[in-house]
This record gives sequence, C-alpha cells and structure tokens, in this order.
Amino acid sequence: MAITTLSHVSFASNHSLINDRSLGLKRSFFIKGFSSAPLSLAFKTNFGQALENVSSKRLLTTPHHRSRHVVCAIPQDNKVPVAPLELENSTRPPTNLYSENSLHTATILSVDKISGPKAPAETYRIVYFHDGFLPYWEGQVLRVMKAPDENPFEPGNPENLSFFSAASSRYGDSFNGKTTTLCVRSIPGTTSEILCKSKRGDKIQLAGPTREAMISGDFRNPNATHIFVATGTGVAPFRAHLRRFFKEDIPTFQFSGLAWLFHGVSNNDSALFKDEFEQYQKEYPNNFRYNIAYSREQKNKLGGKMYVQDIFSDYADEVLELLLKGAYIYLAGLKDMVKPIEDALSDAATKKDKDWNEILTSLKINDQWRVEVY
Repeated sequence: MAITTLSHVSFASNHSLINDRSLGLKRSFFIKGFSSAPLSLAFKTNFGQALENVSSKRLLTTPHHRSRHVVCAIPQDNKVPVAPLELENSTRPPTNLYSENSLHTATILSVDKISGPKAPAETYRIVYFHDGFLPYWEGQVLRVMKAPDENPFEPGNPENLSFFSAASSRYGDSFNGKTTTLCVRSIPGTTSEILCKSKRGDKIQLAGPTREAMISGDFRNPNATHIFVATGTGVAPFRAHLRRFFKEDIPTFQFSGLAWLFHGVSNNDSALFKDEFEQYQKEYPNNFRYNIAYSREQKNKLGGKMYVQDIFSDYADEVLELLLKGAYIYLAGLKDMVKPIEDALSDAATKKDKDWNEILTSLKINDQWRVEVY
C-alpha cells in the first residue's frame, strides 16, 4: 500500500559507516526514557543465542468473538517469546531517527507474492533486515526507496521515497527485533513496483519512523478494545497490532481485551493474511472478531457491491456501544469509507437518542477516533 498511511523499517549492514555516537543513539532509543546510553556488547551477546532460538520457532496464529465483549485472559502456550524486551521500556514511540539527509540502509530478506491469481492487483510480503537499528512501534510510518546501485550507503533522491506501514510488530516476523515486514501493492511506475521486483540481498533506504494515528490507543492497557477498519493493504498496521496481541509472548503485555477487524477487499484472492486472521478466530474466540467484505463477490443490502463500510454498518449499533464504553477505532485505507462509516454510527446514535456530532467530538478529544486514509 504505497500511500500516506504505510510504514516499514530497515537495517545498516555496514556498521563501520555509522559513527559511535549515532550508533549509540539509534541503538539505545528503547532504553527507558530514550536514554542515549548504547547497548553494551555483553547485552547483545547474551541475547544472541536466544534470538537464534526465537527465529527458528514456527509462526503462530489466533481469535474471533461474537455478541458482547468478554474479558478473557489469553493462554500463552501458543505464543512465541520475543527479544529484546527492552523494546517495551520506552514511554513514547521513536520518531524521525532518520531523515532524507541521513537515510538508513537496509537489506531485503524475502519478497513473496501473497495475492492470488484472480486479484485485480499484485500484493507482496516483503521482509527487510535492519539489525535493530531502525526501531518503531506498531502503526508507525516510514518512507522507503531502493538504494542507489552504485553506492547503497549514499543518500538517494528523496523524491523517490514512498510511505508504508509496518505489517509486523516491533519484533518483526522473526520475533527478534531485527526485521520488518511490509505489505506492498505493486503499482506500475512507482517505488512500490520497484520494491516488489526486488530480490534477496538488494538494498533499500529509509527515513523515519513517524506518525502516530495508527499506534494503539491506551497501548499499556491489555484490556482495551480496538476496532480496526481497513481497505486493501491498509490492513498492514492492524496485522502488526494483532501479532503483538496474539502471537507474541511479552511478559509485560498480555492482551486480554477485544480486537475487531473489518477488512474490505476485491475478492478472496485479495484477502491479505486471511489465514492468520481466521486462525485467530479459532484460537481466541473471546478476544478477536473478523469480518471481511468482498466487493466483487458479494452484494450489499441494496444490491450493490459489498464494501467494508457496508459490512461495518451491520454492526454499527454494537460498535457505537463499544465506543461509548471507551473503545478505540482506527480507519486505514481509502478515504471513501469514512463518511459511510460515520453515517452508520450516526444512525446508531439516533436510535439511542444521542447526538453523533457530540460523540465524535468526544472521541477525537479522547484520541479514540484515529484515521489515516488517502
């Protein structure tokens, strides 16, 4: 999803090109309070074997919920340990660690097509290795472009930088804090197409991380309710959150709240990460709900195409009730879905003799209404 909503991460393979001071700052942001003290060699050595063990473990999945939200502690047996746990220490997300004039160079580990043959566009899961030098939080945005072929460590043309959202948590799909996964739709003539045609070992350059709209509201509260609404690759930041909630064994964060994902795609071949989300439904039925709309395969109540806002409207009464109780709602993807979603919630509010405009104002003040669309 090459838009104003996406993000990604990278790595510095030539550490000699980073002076000791910048290395310390970039490497140690997650030490409590964004300390400028770098991680010691002993720390990195102690985690070495653990990281290898974690990387070798299989990826897991998880949940679905119906009716009312029931707080239910999630069993940890199927979760994967993550490291380094110092990534949990900071109280604010890392911001603008790299800029257009000081880009971070990363290495591509894999490029895999995840859309089916009948999808109207090709979408790829791209994994980059950043070796822990470009930390981020779930929901943040980075800017990425292919590194110059002649010298991948010299800044390229910043006009080629495109926005993407990480589709993996801060620990990456390898659970060791050294990789980041992107969900990229290939658009001809753009950076996204170049990325999708990349191969293992190719270099990219990144700036960021930045933005906070898709960062989890009340992120320290494991009992919070999060309602995610996405179109297409807008699901990327939500996959990152869901991995944190249901795949990762984080001693200081054991999610027991509710996550509810509404996803709109063209057809079944465009249903990104569907297997993961359906597995969540099976494993955590009290903590995860998943509703998907297929615009080219389903009809709405009026006989038109079924978009994400249409399936959302079927649950608007319940969603409004959750919002009034403190839930957070996030919209990522096409801007055309925003007004219909607001209209559905407005109708739900009218049924309760409540003023939707007043409710929306309150939600925005409380940071419960979080939107990043294009």
